[in-house]
Amino acid sequence: MHRRRIRRRNTLSIRRFWEKEQPLHLDGIPQWATFDGQIRGRTENQTSVDYIPGNGQLYELTRIYGGMRVRPSKYLTGYIQFIDTHGLGLPLRFTADNMRDSFDDRQAYLDFHFKQYKIIAGRQELRYGGERLVGISDWTNNSRSWDGFLGRVGDKNRLDLFATSVVTVNPTSLDTHGAGLTFFGAVGTIGTWVPHAVIQPFVYVKAFPRVQSQQGIFGTETEVTPGVEAAGNLPSGFDFDGLIALQRGSYSNNSIDSSAGYIKAGYTLKNVFLKPRFLGEYDYASGDTRQDLNKINTFDQQYPSNHNAFGLTDQFGFQNIRQERMNLDLTPAKHVTVLLQQEWLQVASRFDNIYSGSAGTVVKAPTTGFLSGDIGREFDASGEVGDPRLPGDECGCRALFSGNGDAGECARRSADACVFWIDLSLQNQRQGRCYWPISQ
Repeated sequence: MHRRRIRRRNTLSIRRFWEKEQPLHLDGIPQWATFDGQIRGRTENQTSVDYIPGNGQLYELTRIYGGMRVRPSKYLTGYIQFIDTHGLGLPLRFTADNMRDSFDDRQAYLDFHFKQYKIIAGRQELRYGGERLVGISDWTNNSRSWDGFLGRVGDKNRLDLFATSVVTVNPTSLDTHGAGLTFFGAVGTIGTWVPHAVIQPFVYVKAFPRVQSQQGIFGTETEVTPGVEAAGNLPSGFDFDGLIALQRGSYSNNSIDSSAGYIKAGYTLKNVFLKPRFLGEYDYASGDTRQDLNKINTFDQQYPSNHNAFGLTDQFGFQNIRQERMNLDLTPAKHVTVLLQQEWLQVASRFDNIYSGSAGTVVKAPTTGFLSGDIGREFDASGEVGDPRLPGDECGCRALFSGNGDAGECARRSADACVFWIDLSLQNQRQGRCYWPISQ
């Protein structure tokens, strides 16, 4: 009698855009180890890079992830992930810090877990809600991570406590974080108490040892940002997402007094051809009024994922801004989405600067303030193939039109742009993403 020898095989899976996972069986990989990877290429064509009229550039943004997860025991998991990104065809003087990082460590942590308790120590991702305040900024070539510690208790109803410092990307050397832990937070997630909705109250704290005030005086910063975010999908076809946040604290000898928020409300005609979804949105982030030179009124956007927060051109950040937006989503086929949207953009205060998605100054306000707060309007059209929560194919065009007056200068220096990008994944299991809202 012959015995059949059974060989156990680990599984590496390929995720297609329109499916969840496709298994690829490999021999020789131990059951306690898991490998995952991602290859992404995005072709961009811009006609005024760095706001230089006529500075047209066609280039390719490439990104490669590779990760290994090990499970030495029931209560311990380890994970390490490398990143390698480049801006091919783009001169180095125009290559932003978030475009290039030559073979570096993006994540490396130990995950201790027992029942509903978890402690994660090391380099890791932080993602909360719609990621408008804390997220990894995955659209950028170098997505964000943090060094530090996170403790969690619960599941759909849970509490997160973390003490971290954001990782600074060094394109030609190892990525590091600043001295000490500077970003702290407590985030609650209420996923089952309210039907069809998720609520996240939060408190974020920034604590930097050395900053310079508006008067040039050096000191420490302690900034506290309490707030709440809520999102939901109602059975009748309505959906909503809203956030409100306040900021208080000290910045050397200056005090901090700012606020921000947004509200989105949508309605989907599920039984109509193309399943149109209509969405209205209003965003506000305070700016400095200059009424009190010892007070800072500019909202600090924290560490957001700002892609398409204020249009697909990604020119502006969640600071000193007001936006009204209307969206129309169409679904011509399964896993195919077409998005049309129009934005109207203004500054919240004429006496403050216009800020970029990375919180840098795009246009500095004159001493007497902008004559008009109208930044401009933007129209975007894009299409995507695949589950919108997962990597997929997307192409689109976006156009930013300048407003009246001097506040529209950044729009006049900007230009229309077209983008095509493709995102491929090879992995054997979904990583620890928490989509918003949390599935109930």
